[in-house]
Amino acid sequence: MSTQRIESNIKAVTVRTLHDMKQRHDKIVCLTAYDASFAALLDEVEIDVVLVGDSLGMVVQGESSTLPVTVDHIIYHGRAVARACKRALVMQDMPFMSYATPDQALHSAARLMQEGGAHMVKLEGTANQENIVRRLSDCGIPVCAHLGLRPQFVHKLGGYRVQGREQDGAAALLRDATHLEQAGADVLLLECVPSILAQEITANVRIPVIGIGAGNGCDGQVLVLYDMLGITPGKRPRFSKDFLAGGNTVRGAIESFRRDVKNGAFPSAEHSFQ
Repeated sequence: MSTQRIESNIKAVTVRTLHDMKQRHDKIVCLTAYDASFAALLDEVEIDVVLVGDSLGMVVQGESSTLPVTVDHIIYHGRAVARACKRALVMQDMPFMSYATPDQALHSAARLMQEGGAHMVKLEGTANQENIVRRLSDCGIPVCAHLGLRPQFVHKLGGYRVQGREQDGAAALLRDATHLEQAGADVLLLECVPSILAQEITANVRIPVIGIGAGNGCDGQVLVLYDMLGITPGKRPRFSKDFLAGGNTVRGAIESFRRDVKNGAFPSAEHSFQ
């Protein structure tokens, strides 16, 4: 997949690109995609990172959580997305229980990169996953560490709840972020974290921080594509926004999301937590 990106003469987004964007205060724009058609559109609109998320379990497969998603599922959808992306960095989720040990994590991540065309893998965890992140990093696998609300831990966390509102929880998240950076994580993703805490974490790590429901003080933003197009069944998450409302086209909605992230208009207080 990387060969195709080089041969296209398009300046591809890399891990270094994302780190440079943080230094320039140039917001990173990320959206999910699960097929080649949407991925090609995101690439044309110059979305920086395309995430093949295990959210596909809920928005594509109709499951009640992300837990049933497997490595094979991510590979199937990831290959389609990777074929279509000439510019964007393709990040792929490591599904539930696919990285319980360093050896298992390495095997799963290798499959996502070799078979799925991933340029980076994302895993949910805390400082307890330091050894896993370090193992992947030592083997040359770029890692995004997902902190805050971790959907794969929904039963352990007691539901989809904002994380880090209490003093102890906030201190733990800041500690986790620092430890995972030191272990070799290339990017952090913060989900459903109070805006002030997310801003503090972003300022205290050197690596880029992408937020979802974490305020506009992060280095970038991600949304589930189907949420921001208003086509996900049921109630849309508070941190999301229907960019297709008002008669916009799909392409126009994606362009609006990119523009609003870049200029800091999204997320507003309405789409953040205190």
